[in-house]
Amino acid sequence: MMTDPAARYALSFTSGALLTREASVAAPVYLREHDWGKVRAAIDEDNLLQSRTRSAGARLAREVVQRLAVLTDEELELLLDATPTERGHLMWAAACRRYAFIGEFAEDVLRERFLLLAPTLEHDDFDRFFRGKALWHDELAELSESTRLKLRATLFRMLREAGLLTKDGRILRAVLSGRVAEALEARTPSDLRFFPTGGLA
Repeated sequence: MMTDPAARYALSFTSGALLTREASVAAPVYLREHDWGKVRAAIDEDNLLQSRTRSAGARLAREVVQRLAVLTDEELELLLDATPTERGHLMWAAACRRYAFIGEFAEDVLRERFLLLAPTLEHDDFDRFFRGKALWHDELAELSESTRLKLRATLFRMLREAGLLTKDGRILRAVLSGRVAEALEARTPSDLRFFPTGGLA
């Protein structure tokens, strides 16, 4: 059975990791301009992300804009006022919204293991998930081994930066602030499904 092209996974998330620092630079520009094109132009023109090369800066600007664009204006305002922990949780939710592959991994593997009281998340868990999805997604089956390993490394780094996983692979329960939990629960279905935490409201 061929995969519907519309359902192909976007897999460009290897630029950076959670991008919390970059988000704190880009979000206020958007809240001033309300135009993501202008945000990218401002970042490129003034090298706001302090990238070593123009091409790297453009790649990073594109990536952070694509992730922030899935947040509401209210969530972007919250991002600016957030603690480091809250910012990590919001950017993890943004990554899960932007990338169906990450969102499905978060819900089907990370959260499921947490609810089943499995204490750790291993590379093998990612590999099994990847192989299962590759049966239905040609874009995964066609990836080189080096690209697959880079996707895995980036995803695990995101989890650590979001405070959801320790360096030695232990799953950490997400302790969401009231205002972040409220923002995530406002979605249908609730974006709490992306986190190792208790029952959904």
